[in-house]
Amino acid sequence: MKLGENKEETKGKFRWQKWMAIALLIAVAAYLVKLISVLPEEDYKKSDQFTDPDIAVAAVAATQGDFPVYLTGLGTVTPLRTVTVRSRVDGELIRVAFKEGQMVHAGELLAEIDPRAFQAQLMQAEGQLLRDTALLNNAEADLVRYKTLLEQDSIAAQQTITQESLVKQYKGTVAMDRGLVADAKLQLSYARITAPITGRLGLRLVDQGNIVHASDANGLAVITQIQPIAVVFTLPEDNLQAVMKQFHSGESLPIEAYDRSGKIKLAEGQLLAVDNQIDINTGTVKLKGQFANEDGALFSNQFVNVKMKMDTLHSVTIIPTAAIQRGVIGTFVYVVKKDQTVSVRPLTLGPTEGEKTAVLEGLQPTEWVVVDGADKLRESMKVKLITREPVLSSDETSSLFGKKTQQDKDQRSGNPE
Repeated sequence: MKLGENKEETKGKFRWQKWMAIALLIAVAAYLVKLISVLPEEDYKKSDQFTDPDIAVAAVAATQGDFPVYLTGLGTVTPLRTVTVRSRVDGELIRVAFKEGQMVHAGELLAEIDPRAFQAQLMQAEGQLLRDTALLNNAEADLVRYKTLLEQDSIAAQQTITQESLVKQYKGTVAMDRGLVADAKLQLSYARITAPITGRLGLRLVDQGNIVHASDANGLAVITQIQPIAVVFTLPEDNLQAVMKQFHSGESLPIEAYDRSGKIKLAEGQLLAVDNQIDINTGTVKLKGQFANEDGALFSNQFVNVKMKMDTLHSVTIIPTAAIQRGVIGTFVYVVKKDQTVSVRPLTLGPTEGEKTAVLEGLQPTEWVVVDGADKLRESMKVKLITREPVLSSDETSSLFGKKTQQDKDQRSGNPE
């Protein structure tokens, strides 16, 4: 019994030592974890690098000036006139006198058709006219003699009447012959194909040596009038009343055409016409503008962005569009004060043009607004201005924040004052 009791006692002591060792290890591990978590925090608090709580933002000054009001729409360049050049007679195309893509003027020779068949027809018509003219002259001479003999009662009156009818018949024949001569000359003139309008030629559709017909559908080439040229664009029906008011007042509405990206201005013109109905499917109305297009920047069927100037707001506050924020209170900006804190400022906005927006109420021209970093800001937060090229600059605001900006530059370059 003593031997068994010793074994149980030994096992109990070993189990107790085992649990003590585990508890000691847990205590050591907890201490190490606490030590690791506390040391970086203390180093962070002691470090001067992280003591600045200011939020870095970019800000620019609002300015004051005239702000144009535009209506924008999508448009397609449309020639004022498009003509397919066709032959009006049948024959062999013996000459092509134009180059593809060249500018031509009305009446300029484009192509020639073999004229020999038409020259022969003209000669026949002229010969027939000469013959019938001779017959008419002879009949008129006989009529004069018959009238003289009738006065002398030497011939019957019926013979004179018959001769008068013969003269009228020959006159009709001569008139018809003259018509045939004129028609033959016209057909001969059609052998020379000329430009009906001034414009730019497209690609050649028929080569020299082919037989062309007046019934050919494709024709020889296509001419489009590009100087001047038109642009057909659409605007929402909500803008129609304002447009018609300006249009009927007699004032010209200037129009600008931009490329597909809307950045490069291609041409300037004015409003020419407004369509007489609204498209019920899209709720838009078509308008047509005319452009001189002297440099040929606009091409037929080209897609363009159209801006039509409707009005100009004078002496309004202008800020970058990037500064505008939207929230529960509506549209607002963060205004940077002289003490380098920001304030939330609700605004009443006007029209937007590109990267600029007009402010109708809520902001003064000399105040600075945050354009970058506003997502981290709250009311009365301390901020740190970073260098940014001034999109909207003024001498007064530059002097206000110039010193702070110069200090930031010196700190980044390693040359503090």
